[in-house]
Amino acid sequence: MNKPIVTALTTIGLAQFLKIPYKKITDGKWEWEMFFETGGMPSSHSAGVSSLATYIALRRGVKTIDFALATVFGLLVMYDAQGIRRQSGELTIKVNDLEEEVERLRGEEDHHYHDEKTKRLRERLGHQPIEVVGGALFGILSGFIAYKLFEN
Repeated sequence: MNKPIVTALTTIGLAQFLKIPYKKITDGKWEWEMFFETGGMPSSHSAGVSSLATYIALRRGVKTIDFALATVFGLLVMYDAQGIRRQSGELTIKVNDLEEEVERLRGEEDHHYHDEKTKRLRERLGHQPIEVVGGALFGILSGFIAYKLFEN
């Protein structure tokens, strides 16, 4: 069994699950589909790569190539999650609202049929910086706990 991979994958699953109660706390409603969504608090991407890097650091040391690779890979994933993917999500919101905006600019009355569209692009793609940090902290904790469980 590859314990670092098990740690990272388990951490990703736990982070995805934690999005559900977090959403309940912040918005007051249960959204079980959050388990399968990208975006949200905590970032499962950040949690997974942070737990992997933490486990490797504790097992092999921070001066190893393994840790260097995990850290650089993790930083790239976290940068992508909060930067490029978040911008894509914000652009998608604009695209989804574009048809309604064109009608408004034409001076046409809003009949709200756009609100009912079933074929909208996914808007939750990336993360706010706080979600990336939250995922990273959760991943570090998870990697530390997994190391203590597996190695002792």
